Amino acid sequence: MWYFLIKQATLGIAQHRELQRRATGAEVELFNEPYENWYVFLVEKDDYSAFMDHLDRAGIAYDLTTDRPTREEMLAGMR
Repeated sequence: MWYFLIKQATLGIAQHRELQRRATGAEVELFNEPYENWYVFLVEKDDYSAFMDHLDRAGIAYDLTTDRPTREEMLAGMR
């Protein structure tokens, strides 16, 4: 399983719906100000390449990991 982390503010509604359709699952990590909210898209290993290509073609910035980061790890990365 791959985890694509995308800042919520960078996606429009249509983009978010399309990524939800392509992903195995999707979650939202909500943070209080001054930190940003993040989408976490879960993608199966076999679909990883196509999902990443779609993001790259659409110019969507993302972080990628094979392990689901904890909320604390995500918060530490924003500090």
